[in-house]
Amino acid sequence: MTKLRVVLNGTEVFEYERSTRHPGKQREFLDNMDLDMDEGIEIDGELISNPDKMQRAQYVAMSLLYGIQMQSEGLISASCGYLITRLPDLKQIRAVESGEEVTMDLIFDEEN
Repeated sequence: MTKLRVVLNGTEVFEYERSTRHPGKQREFLDNMDLDMDEGIEIDGELISNPDKMQRAQYVAMSLLYGIQMQSEGLISASCGYLITRLPDLKQIRAVESGEEVTMDLIFDEEN
């Protein structure tokens, strides 16, 4: 599996090539993302003061979805870089929008 796929409402909306190189500045930025999240994150309106690896991934995956919607290359690149370096076995982000709500699953065991 060479790509991280993003599926929204059953349609693939984005794929990211895992072999994309991450220069030193970007790796430093990813480390700084972790430092920022050490201060706490908000998921589904709940403040999580000490997020674990999966909560961080969920938070970053939501940022990725936002980046795709806003067509923000910087946010997309940073989010994908974070996810593939922190969760190398992640194959797909599967999200469903229903009005204002988004439910999301991080998929590790299947490609489709």
